[in-house]
Amino acid sequence: MRDSGDWPGPPPDGPEDATDPATHALLASAVDEWAAAIVANDAERIAAFMADEWVIVSESGITDRDTFLAFVTSGDLTHSAMQAITPPRIRVHGDTAVVTARITNTAHYGGDRFDADEWTTDVFVRRGGHWRCVLSHITPAVSPEGP
Repeated sequence: MRDSGDWPGPPPDGPEDATDPATHALLASAVDEWAAAIVANDAERIAAFMADEWVIVSESGITDRDTFLAFVTSGDLTHSAMQAITPPRIRVHGDTAVVTARITNTAHYGGDRFDADEWTTDVFVRRGGHWRCVLSHITPAVSPEGP
């Protein structure tokens, strides 16, 4: 299966997103700042990027905002590294934006270290002039050589 970023030109279902450069830069910056907050293990800073209804979907299921932030606050979940290895793919549809990138990170949970290479998709909504994430979805990346 091809990576969706490999298709030449606009996606087959419509014209290329017409995101203005300022909105694109704002969302790209928010994603970078959110990653920095996660590496700082600062629950208050992390929460500032999330809508109240935020959830993360991963191979282990769905985790809501309060549960995720409680893990960070308690120190049970920490991150020591998080880096984008692809530029973010940002598409804005009115007051909704979808941001996808390949991310590597190092986390510790319950005393165990986890190194991850993942594709992440974050769905943001604009409310009151601010972009907040409502959904994060992570999928383990497959190396170019295959599984």
